[in-house]
Amino acid sequence: MTTTPARLLHHRAEGPTSAPPLLLGPSLGTSTALWDGVAPELSVRHRVVRWDLPGHGGSPAELIGPGAGIADLGALVLALADSLSLERFSYAGVSLGGAVGLWLAVHHPERVDRLAVVCSSAHFGDPGPWRERAALVRAEGLGKVAESAAGRWFTPGFTEPRLLDDLLATDPSAYAACCDALADCDLRSGLSGVRAPTVVIAGREDPATPVEHAREIADGIPGAALTELPRASHLAPAERPQAVREVLGAHFAPRERGSGTAVRREVLGDAHVDRAQAATTEFTAPFQDFISRYAWGEIWTDPTLSRRERSLITLTALVAHGHHGELAMHVRAAVRNGLGPREIGAALLQAGVYCGVPAANAAFAVAERVLTEMEGSERMSRGPGGDRAE
Repeated sequence: MTTTPARLLHHRAEGPTSAPPLLLGPSLGTSTALWDGVAPELSVRHRVVRWDLPGHGGSPAELIGPGAGIADLGALVLALADSLSLERFSYAGVSLGGAVGLWLAVHHPERVDRLAVVCSSAHFGDPGPWRERAALVRAEGLGKVAESAAGRWFTPGFTEPRLLDDLLATDPSAYAACCDALADCDLRSGLSGVRAPTVVIAGREDPATPVEHAREIADGIPGAALTELPRASHLAPAERPQAVREVLGAHFAPRERGSGTAVRREVLGDAHVDRAQAATTEFTAPFQDFISRYAWGEIWTDPTLSRRERSLITLTALVAHGHHGELAMHVRAAVRNGLGPREIGAALLQAGVYCGVPAANAAFAVAERVLTEMEGSERMSRGPGGDRAE
C-alpha cells in the first residue's frame, strides 16, 4: 500500500502486519523503486516499509531545507516509524539511506534491532564536492547530474531506466539539501557504540562509496560482517538483487525459538554469560540449560513485547521479590536494551507504589550503584577530549 501524509515521508508497506518490521532506505536521487528486486521476497517474512527521501518519489520536498543534516533525515524516519507504531525495527539502507541507518543505530539504539548498511559510508569525503553539486543543482537543476549518474550508479553495460527517470523527477531543492546532509555527515566516532547486529554490503566496482568505506564501517562496529559483491557498483540492490536478497534474508531472518544463548548474550553481555558458563558444574548444568532454552529461548525471543518492555517488567518483578543480585544484573541489561536512568527510576518509583516503599528504597540503592559504576566505566573508556580511547 502507498501512503502520503502531508508531514511524513512517502512510504510503501508490504508484508504481514504482524511480521517483524524492516525499513528500507534509498540512495540519493532514487525512490522506493530501488528495492523492487529485493523487497517482495523480504516481505514474505517481514513487514517491509520502503521510504522516499524528501522531494524524491512521493515525499514532499518541504520536509527538508538548505543546510540539512543526517539528523534531520533520521528524525523524519523516526516520525514515520512512530506513525506506524513501530517502536523497534530492523533497517537496511543504501548510500545516504545507509548513513541514516547508521545515525539511528548510533543515536537511537533502542529503536534499531538489526542493521544493514549497503554501498554507503560513515563519512562521504571532502564536503567541497557535495557543496558544489548542491550549488549546481540549485542553479541549473538536475540535468548535468543525471548525465553522469549511470557511470556512478552502475557497472558498464548495465542500466535501469526507471531509476534514471526518478532522478530527473526529483525536486532540485530537496536533492541539494540532501547533498548538504552528505557534506556534513561524519559518523565515524560513533561506530564503536553501535550495538545492533550489523552487516555491511559493498560493491567492488563502486566509485561513489568504495570498498574501503565499507571496511571502515565493518571494522568500526563491534562484530559487524562485511560482504563484497563482485560485478556491482553503487546501486547494488538494482544491479545484483539476488545477491543482496541472500545477504539481507540471512541477516534479518526472524530468530527462531531456541536461540536462547545468543539472546542471553545480547541482553546480559558476553562477560556475564561467559562467567556463568565457566562456573557451570555437572550439578548446575541442567539449570543453565533450562534458563537458556526457556527464559531466553522462549520468553525473551517472543516478539509480542519489545526488549525495553521486558526489561521494565523484569525490574518490577525483581523489586517485588527483593532479588537484589538479579536486579543489579538487569539494571545493566535495561541500559543495554535502550532504557535511560530516568526511565529506570520511573519504573522503580511505580514499583514502590505496588510493591512497597522499603522494596523500592533498596532497589533505588542498587540501581544507583550500578548506574554510577557504568557511568564511571564509560568515562574511563574515553580519551582526554571525550573521544573513546583506542
